[in-house]
Amino acid sequence: MRNLDLYKEKERIIEFIRSYLSNAERDRLVVGLSGGVDSAVSTALAVEAIGAQNVTALIMPYETSNAESVADARDLAKQLGINYQIIDITAITKAYFETYAPEADHMRIGNWLARIRMCVLYDFSAKLKALVLGTSNRTELMIGYFTQFGDSACAFEPIGHLYKTEVWKLAKILNIPEKIINKTPTADLWPGQSDEQEIGISYPVLDEIVYELTELHLSISATENLSYPVELYQKVERMIQYSAFKRRLPPILES
Repeated sequence: MRNLDLYKEKERIIEFIRSYLSNAERDRLVVGLSGGVDSAVSTALAVEAIGAQNVTALIMPYETSNAESVADARDLAKQLGINYQIIDITAITKAYFETYAPEADHMRIGNWLARIRMCVLYDFSAKLKALVLGTSNRTELMIGYFTQFGDSACAFEPIGHLYKTEVWKLAKILNIPEKIINKTPTADLWPGQSDEQEIGISYPVLDEIVYELTELHLSISATENLSYPVELYQKVERMIQYSAFKRRLPPILES
């Protein structure tokens, strides 16, 4: 696995945020704060880049959301000194599914929640003349572990080049509360959902494999050079390949 100087990376990201906003002629950011480490790190970096007074966080629980996650997000917003608002998206969601799709499973509802949250964020971005700050990490972007036009919808991704394990390390540098750093990673899209359980691989192992496949261009056929069972490499390679469409702009036929 690569060995980044995360103190230098922190400063590089801060400059990236400032530069992107300047080029867009904006000076404010709005971010979805979930209570997880990715949004916590992204928000803390934004505060260091442009000041707490220019960052607004939205905490958007659903009726099945973990109450502790909401509390963690609220406590972090207070710690960072940023404006925040809690917007319950239960009524919006129920209005649709109870009327038009009562048969929907938790996956459909989970994707809806991610997209509704982005609708709210973009409405606030218009209200505040702000940009929407992304909160995705490289690991999840590469394997497609995100909702297209949902949690991946944003103006830019400040930590989109960092692997999940690097985000955890950066969180310590940024003084993110240990409770947030140490909690089980979850998108909280349905009760009991766990990212690593759903993916089927722990993040430390997944990071290594994604790094070797995408940056070292490791050949799976060279089995003697593999750090983990070949089946894991094949699984991750399939996830990367099958989710490629989610990382691209919609294709257009040439005229």
